[in-house]
Amino acid sequence: MTAQAISVEDAKRLIDGGAILVDVRETNEHARERIPGAKHDALSQIAGPLDAHGATVVIFHCRSGSRTTAAAGRLASVAGAKAYVLEGGIEAWKSAGLPIVRDRRQPLEMMRQVQIAAGTLALLGVIFGALVHPAFYAVAGAIGAGLVFAGLTGTCGMARLLALAPWNRRRHTAATA
Repeated sequence: MTAQAISVEDAKRLIDGGAILVDVRETNEHARERIPGAKHDALSQIAGPLDAHGATVVIFHCRSGSRTTAAAGRLASVAGAKAYVLEGGIEAWKSAGLPIVRDRRQPLEMMRQVQIAAGTLALLGVIFGALVHPAFYAVAGAIGAGLVFAGLTGTCGMARLLALAPWNRRRHTAATA
């Protein structure tokens, strides 16, 4: 059994009829931008049956639909109800003009922070390598090696380091829906 893809329009109709929408993105992604009323259950943390609160339909969403599509079988097995994955995720929801809640006070998503930091360090390594001393090229090489390691192992040292930064301390908001 696998969760079937569902369009934004059909998902909205089911949600209006009592279906539960579950955001499977990570906590920092959900805190910064979310669909009102969506239950948050990070895909990395889902270990067993969800509490569907008696709903007969559960719709899962991520940012673009990739994570939910890749995990459709697993999501269907934990749903405790008929399961769907939202085609295009929250990005499609926004494109359809449906409401979202944004909290710009929350930090950027961790992977965006990693991309910004890695890109900046690599670029500076190349610039300083060209203008100051060729040894600075090693910075760009080290960043590239770190990214390859992260891709192969699923472990990102830069993300772990950035998670300790003061701006990534969890900020609480009145609405955590």
